[in-house]
This record gives sequence, structure tokens and C-alpha cells, in this order.
Amino acid sequence: MVETHSRRRAALRSLLSEAGVDALLVTDLTNIRYLTGFTGSNAALLVHAGGEQHTVFCTDGRYDTQSAAEVPDLERVLERASAAALATRAAAAPGTYGRIGFESQHVSVEQHESLKAGFAAVELVRTPDLVEQLRLIKDDAEIAALREACAAADRALADLLAAGGLRPGRTEREVARDLENRMLEHGSSEPSFRSIVATGANSAIPHHQYGDTVLAAGDFVKLDFGATVDGYHSDMTRTFVLGKPAGWQREIYDLVRRAQAAGTEAVRPGAVLSEVDAAARTVIAGAGHGDDFGHGLGHGVGLHVHEAPSLATTGVGTLSAGMAVTVEPGVYLAGRGGVRIEDTLVVRDGEPEILTQSTKDLVEL
Repeated sequence: MVETHSRRRAALRSLLSEAGVDALLVTDLTNIRYLTGFTGSNAALLVHAGGEQHTVFCTDGRYDTQSAAEVPDLERVLERASAAALATRAAAAPGTYGRIGFESQHVSVEQHESLKAGFAAVELVRTPDLVEQLRLIKDDAEIAALREACAAADRALADLLAAGGLRPGRTEREVARDLENRMLEHGSSEPSFRSIVATGANSAIPHHQYGDTVLAAGDFVKLDFGATVDGYHSDMTRTFVLGKPAGWQREIYDLVRRAQAAGTEAVRPGAVLSEVDAAARTVIAGAGHGDDFGHGLGHGVGLHVHEAPSLATTGVGTLSAGMAVTVEPGVYLAGRGGVRIEDTLVVRDGEPEILTQSTKDLVEL
């Protein structure tokens, strides 16, 4: 991975030149992981536009051994106040670090005041979202990790169903813990997020927090969950019915299934984000359920389970090959039940690569 991280920093340098800065102070830990591979809880990174010889990584003594293994290719400084230590380095060479960008989207007012004081010898410039621009397009290593995370979630769900884990009498909490443990058994380091298990009327709440509600015959059961592999997250939703579905249940399930297929079909390089959302939303609205689909169609996924781009009515921009996104339309009937079907996929020049492989047929349990 050393070569991968070096390549990412090289790509960042072209953005630094465009932004007119000599270096970028990276303080967001997710971005530091993306650029260096470091997975600890305290670090800062000063990436110089001129090359690696002036690029410096800083963490504290707790991570001496870990950072030596994870960041073997950069100069390392060990100081608890990592950003302040890099400010001292910059102040000692104002001709090298004359104009420094910082991740203003991740910095509080208090932190900004501290940075201004520490970097008083240089010009500090707001440069938001530079690393995030790079993270939009996933490289081969990232897609491989996403693929493994999705596979872990698929296998866990298959095991849960085979063991009869979705059945009347169990609570949402029991199902969630069972599913999350099975993801760990299949290689996940942790759940991508707090799993959503929603039964009966709770399935009409898009982000229901599982509790002690008992699964009952005739219920929809909605599972929204994901696994994490090498820091990369999967995200998948499947909805089941306990027993034979009622007519209304089959109707809205089939509707969401068609909307999800339409949204997936619209995922192509160059597609306008809001138009991808519209491809699925039009199907649902045409069936008279437009008001029952109240969230965006999808979002980017990677080192964060929710990141850019946003597939929504308000989405701005277009898709590019290599982006990883979700497609997750839903119909929610308050007090009765709801359906969401979600896949994680990668934008390709042809059809998208669907990473979550669990069946989208209506499964009766």
C-alpha cells in the first residue's frame, strides 16, 4: 500500500498547485488515513506541493511503532500536539512553506484560532475538500476493499436466513446483534453503522433504531446494515415478509423493486446526480406514492458510509467511472410498514458493478 498512498499524495499535489498553496495541512483523520495508511487517533500531515522531501507526518509517542509500520515512507515527528508541531516546522522554513492551505470544513472556530497563532509565520489559506475530491474516484485497492465488505454482509445475511434468524418471536435487537456477529465472522472489523432492524409498523420509519419490538407473522422486516473491511464500508438494505404477503405489501415491494432497477440503470458516467434520483423517483411518484419516498436515492460510500456524491433532488454534478454509490429507494406507509431495497455499486463505463449480491426478490419467511 506504500505505493498507493504515495500515488494519492502525488495526485493531491496537482490540486495544491491549482489552489495556489505551497502545502496542505491535513488534520482530518480519515483523509490522513487515505493519504498515508495511518489508522491511529491522533495525527497531522503536511503535504508539500514540491514533493515528498518536504512532506511531514506527525503523531504522538503512543503510535511510534504503529506509525513506523503504517507510514514508513515519510518523515515522522512524534509530538502530542501534532498540528502545532508541524506549525513549528513550517515557521522554521517560511520560504518552503510560505502559503499553507488547511481543511477549513473540518476545523472548528477554536481550532482555527489556534492554527492562526501557530502558523503566524506563514499565510494560512482555506482550502476545503481537496482530499475529498480525490476520494470521489475509488482506486483498485479501494474497490477491492468495498467488494470484500459487501461480500461479508451478503454472507452474514445468507447465514442469518439459513439459521432461521428472521422469525416471529425474536426481537429487533436480537436480530441486529445476530447479524452483526455474523458479519464479524465473515471478516468485518466492525459494523459500518448501527444496523437498522425494523419490523411491522417500524419498517415505515426510514432510520428506525432497533429496540425490543417482537417480530410477528405478517410483518415486513427491513434490514439496513453493512460490514467494514480495511476501513471501507458496505451498505445494503433488504426487506422481507414473515409469512404470505398481503396484497398491499406485494404492491409496494414490487414498486420499490422497479424503482431500484430504474435507479440502477441510470447510474452511468456523465449522468447528472439529480436525474439519477429522478429515474427512480418518477417510478414511485407515477404509482401515487411520491410523498411516501422522502429521502434521497443514494450517496457515496467508502471510508465513510455516507460521503459524496449525493444522489438526490438537490444533487449537483455528475457521476464518473470509479465512484462508489448506493441506490436505495423506499416507500413508507406510516403505521403500516415500508420497503427499502439498497445496493452498493461502482460506476463503470458500461453497466454499474453491483457489489451487494443478495437477492432482491420478495422473500417470504
